[in-house]
Formats: sequence, structure tokens, C-alpha cells
Amino acid sequence: MDTVIPFDSLDPDTLVNVLNDIVSRDGTDYGDYELSTERKREQALRALKNGEAVLVFDTESETIQLVSKQSLEHRYD
Repeated sequence: MDTVIPFDSLDPDTLVNVLNDIVSRDGTDYGDYELSTERKREQALRALKNGEAVLVFDTESETIQLVSKQSLEHRYD
């Protein structure tokens, strides 16, 4: 079962490393233009702080993913 990780429970340096990993993965799409890793990380952190997204540890792939709150709710419907 996947586990939600409260982002504010992570050490700040760990959170930066996790977000850098997430935003630098192949297949991450940010639209018609390319953003810097820093900008992508800022957007991800803003989504976490606003409650629009959560960090989820995927037990199958053993990775942490950034998942929209809406998407998470649909997973368990």
C-alpha cells in the first residue's frame, strides 16, 4: 500500500533532495517550455504547501512521487 509522507516531517535538506529527484525524472512534463530544476522545485513545494499535492511513497516502485490531491482521492474511490 502507498504511504503519504507529510512533506513538513522531512528535514529541509532531505525535502530539497526528494523534490530535485522528482522534478528531474525523465517523462516529467511541464508544458511547452523548459523550466530550471530550481523553478520546478519551487512549483512542487508551493503545491505541497498549498495542499494541492502530496508526497507518496510508492511501495511497488520504491520511489517517492508528487501526486495531486485530486489524483490521490481518485486512487481510493
